[in-house]
Amino acid sequence: MGINIRICKNIIGFIAFFLLTSNLTRAQEFNLINKESSLKIFGTSNLHDWEIDAEEQSGTIAFKNLEDGNIEKCDVKIVAESLKSGRSGMDKNTFKALNTRKYNSISFHLVEVKETVNKGGGKFAISSLGDLTVAGVKKRIPLEFSVSIVGNKVALTGEKKIKMTDVNVDPPTAMFGTITTGDEVTIKFSTQFK
Repeated sequence: MGINIRICKNIIGFIAFFLLTSNLTRAQEFNLINKESSLKIFGTSNLHDWEIDAEEQSGTIAFKNLEDGNIEKCDVKIVAESLKSGRSGMDKNTFKALNTRKYNSISFHLVEVKETVNKGGGKFAISSLGDLTVAGVKKRIPLEFSVSIVGNKVALTGEKKIKMTDVNVDPPTAMFGTITTGDEVTIKFSTQFK
């Protein structure tokens, strides 16, 4: 009788250990690699089109199940004053519009994955909702992006059009208002995690 109880306890212990370790191997977290990631903002003005690069990013992505592309959480943060155009005057106007003295970062927080489509070969198409916070204003936006999982690396790629006024940012101006930028911008990203 005592031996049977001991065997049952051992079996239950083994099952519990197996379930725990299998969950741990499934739930995996990856950190953003800044030097391998890019985020560009494309816009227009009454003079010429313009482009800004984000030079400093950080963040994490975690999966409930890596093989299924089942994302549990994703957060990305950009240092606001790392947005550079290659023109110091334009950068100053951008920082002023974003009120970077008060709000030093721009962030995206994944709130809900609406759909995950397995494209095969570690590639997935994701439809999601997330909170974009710019200059202290948080706005929930739909975002579609692609995920590619290769070895110990995860890549997110996509693009999103947004209006600056939707996050209470006045489109920057220059030369006493004679140069005005368009309200809509396109954000293109290729974010690498490891």
